[in-house]
Amino acid sequence: MAEIILEAEIRHELKKHAKHVRRAGKVPGIFYAHGQTPIPLTVDERHLRPLIYTSETHIVDLRLPGDTGTHSCILKDVQFDPVTEKVIHFDLLGLRPDEEITVEVPVRLVGTPNGVKAGGILQHSLHRVPISCLPKNIPQHIEVNVEHMEIGDSIHAGSLPKGEYRILLSEDATIAAIVPPAIMKEAAPEAAEVPAEEEVKEPEVIGKGKKEEEEEGSKE
Repeated sequence: MAEIILEAEIRHELKKHAKHVRRAGKVPGIFYAHGQTPIPLTVDERHLRPLIYTSETHIVDLRLPGDTGTHSCILKDVQFDPVTEKVIHFDLLGLRPDEEITVEVPVRLVGTPNGVKAGGILQHSLHRVPISCLPKNIPQHIEVNVEHMEIGDSIHAGSLPKGEYRILLSEDATIAAIVPPAIMKEAAPEAAEVPAEEEVKEPEVIGKGKKEEEEEGSKE
């Protein structure tokens, strides 16, 4: 399990201060752990990116001002602005080495399936799966070799590689499958026959009525 060091500052003011924090390029968040008082934080948005925009699971070594050591935690939740899609808040969950935790880890498919080479389509239904284990046993990802899969084959949660963790899914849950290529049942309708262009007629000039001619003559 890869570990990332994250330096944070303690946030003393909350609601009003959050707007100023975001304008300064930082993100407000909170660190909480079993039996501890939650600590409001601010972190440089750039330092959060490796934790958010990744396909791996990481343990965070959180450093706070005045502490000589670090707090082991994981990124539990992230909130995004619905318009700008910028990170506006995050939650860090503290870990205890002797206490199991539930997290989601990515499933990585390795290799090109035989069924895909034969024209089939690989459908990756579940990209992440929930597991329960001790912090030290959290895998960065669960790797599955799919080279042997033929058209019609599928991989279920029960056949995922075993480790020092419990997969919290039904064994029948489908992780990936090779499906046959789509078959066009109906031929595409023929293009409608375009009628020949009609001869373009010159627009008729509507003659002036007698009354209009008399009125114009009186003006001259």
